[in-house]
Amino acid sequence: MAVQISPSILSADFARLADEAARVENVADWLHVDVMDYHFVPNLTLGLPVVESLLKTTATPVDCHLMIKDPDRWAPDYAEAGAASVTIHAEAAKAAVRTLRAIRAAGARAGLALNPATAVEGYEDLLPEIDMMLVMTVEPGFGGQRFLDIVLPKLARARALIDKHGGEVWLQVDGGVSADTIERCAEAGADVFVAGNAVYGADDPARAVQELRTLAEQATPPRW
Repeated sequence: MAVQISPSILSADFARLADEAARVENVADWLHVDVMDYHFVPNLTLGLPVVESLLKTTATPVDCHLMIKDPDRWAPDYAEAGAASVTIHAEAAKAAVRTLRAIRAAGARAGLALNPATAVEGYEDLLPEIDMMLVMTVEPGFGGQRFLDIVLPKLARARALIDKHGGEVWLQVDGGVSADTIERCAEAGADVFVAGNAVYGADDPARAVQELRTLAEQATPPRW
């Protein structure tokens, strides 16, 4: 699958979200929105009303990452609002299959996120229920954290499991993705890259997206 870049607005100027989204609109594949509730993670960001407003202002597909305590209750609402992709955390969902199916039924791609210490092997049976697996390479909750190299072997194992089941599931990586780390992520098998500070901390976010894409494409090994 082609490399996809998903800039994270967690690192953008929250007072100018529409403008910040527009800065990457012609180059980004997705716009990554981190929803945090101060319960599942120790941070509070934004919720459904802000996402609904953002969806009215951007043509870029919105990729919602729900770092919340009760994704079973709230995830379908984000899909119904128009998010093109909605990802829930395996550690938070109590009825993961039902919730993932509800996301798909509402017209969005369903994603499953795993924290750094969560083993991927325990979720192999859920691969038919998802369109994307998200492997966190930082502890969830805050942007700008240092990339955890220790997660790279898990990323490679996730790629192997996905390929074993036909390779249709996208493999997203989120946390500390930058020009210094994206090649290692691509080599390990990721194909969707969430980048916050590396994009919105740059003088030219659009150019930063293009540079990250080039690095990932050059490092991506042939799979077929």
